[in-house]
This record gives sequence, structure tokens and C-alpha cells, in this order.
Amino acid sequence: MNKRLVIIVLLILSFLAFIAVILTPVDKKLARKRLVAPPIIKGKIAIVIDDWGYNSNNLGIAEEIKQPLTCAILPNLKNSGLIAEKLNDLGFEIILHLPMEPKEKYGLEKDTITTSMNATQIYNIIDKDLASVLFAKGISNHMGSRITEDAQASALIMAETKRRKLYFLDSFVTAQSICPSLSSKIKVRFAKRDIFLDNRDDPSYIKGQVFKLRDLARRKGYAIGIGHDRRNTLQVLRELIPELVKSGYRFVFVSEIAK
Repeated sequence: MNKRLVIIVLLILSFLAFIAVILTPVDKKLARKRLVAPPIIKGKIAIVIDDWGYNSNNLGIAEEIKQPLTCAILPNLKNSGLIAEKLNDLGFEIILHLPMEPKEKYGLEKDTITTSMNATQIYNIIDKDLASVLFAKGISNHMGSRITEDAQASALIMAETKRRKLYFLDSFVTAQSICPSLSSKIKVRFAKRDIFLDNRDDPSYIKGQVFKLRDLARRKGYAIGIGHDRRNTLQVLRELIPELVKSGYRFVFVSEIAK
């Protein structure tokens, strides 16, 4: 009887051990992860850095920024191709910063699109400029207050942008821009700048603008800020972006916001 009892007890213990193995998760860490709620994203922030191409002075600082940046590169400059390649290798999103006619009397880039140009001239410029800025996922306006108020020129640019399966970012240099309404008619993917970060090349001012961008992203879910290829701007971003990520903001490319 004692031997039988021992055998019965051993069989029961073995059965219980077998059940325990079946019910135990294969990866306890994975099981615990399933119970943890995903982090709450306070808002999406897209940072655009304009005017790349004049020189390569700030590539080292850009390399230290480990979050998404959208880099708008001016075409047909000495450094345009090199900058596009370097920034693409760093994992940033590239867009063509297309020179367009402003209302103000500024010095213009070569082959700036003007309201006096016909469709063929505009298409040829865009074609040449995109060949100069490889990897482009979109197009934004460099200056262009006159163009972005002109329905005919803007429609031609947006139609070509759509044909090439790119998105259009309105730098929004004039409150009278017709691009937001025109983009919905043409059905091109579109986004609009919310805040300029560095109208003053001063670190304290730039920090204040970044915080305004953060607050706007929290209120409406996302925000797009534009800065420029300047040392102070990139140094401020290098400092503040990790802090904003830790506090719950997610940095994205403009392509994730464009609709």
C-alpha cells in the first residue's frame, strides 16, 4: 500500500508540474510587456530645416540629432547633391526647396519660378531641380509669396508634384496663400508650416519658438516647424529634441503628416 501511495502521489505531482509548464508563458518578460499600457503620445512634431546646399558646415551637428528631420535642399548649388546624399545617409527625409518668386525685392536663386513663366518652363525647372536633389519625397517653396498667391502658377506646380507622387509643403510665407484650398482641389498630398523657429538667430528666441511648437502639437495633435541651416538652430534642436521625446512627444517626417 505504501508503494502504491507513493506512486500515486508522484503521478499527481508530475501531472501538476506538467499543467504548470503548459500554463506558464514561454517568455515571462514578453508576458509582462503585454500588461503594460503603450506610452501616451502627447503630439507629433515635424521639424523642417530649410536652405541646405550653400555649404556643408553644419552636417556634424545634424549627425548628432537622432530623431527625424525633414531637410529642404536648394537645387543646383555646388553642394546640393553632396548634402542630399549625406543627409539621406543619416536617415533624414529629403525634399526639394523650390525657388519661387516673392513679392519682395530679394535676390533670386537661379531659375526661380515666376508668374510670367508658362507650363513648359515651370515643368522643365522642376525636372532639372529634382535631378539635382536626389531622394526627394516632397517639394516646398523657397520664398514664393507671389507664386503661392497665384492660382495658375501654383496649380501647375502642384499638378506636377502630384504627377511625380510627391507631397507639397507650403512654407506659408504669406497669409494669402491659396495653396491649402488649391491642394484639396488638385488632390495632392499637402502640409502647411505652423511656426517659424528662427526668424531671429538667437538661441533663447529659438528655444521659445520650439516650446510654442510643442504646445501647438499638444493642442491639435501635430505641428510643423521650419528652421534653417544655421548653427544656433541645429544646436538648440540637438539640445531640446531629446527632452521633448522623454516628455511624450514623437518626432516625425512631414510625409507622415501630409494628407
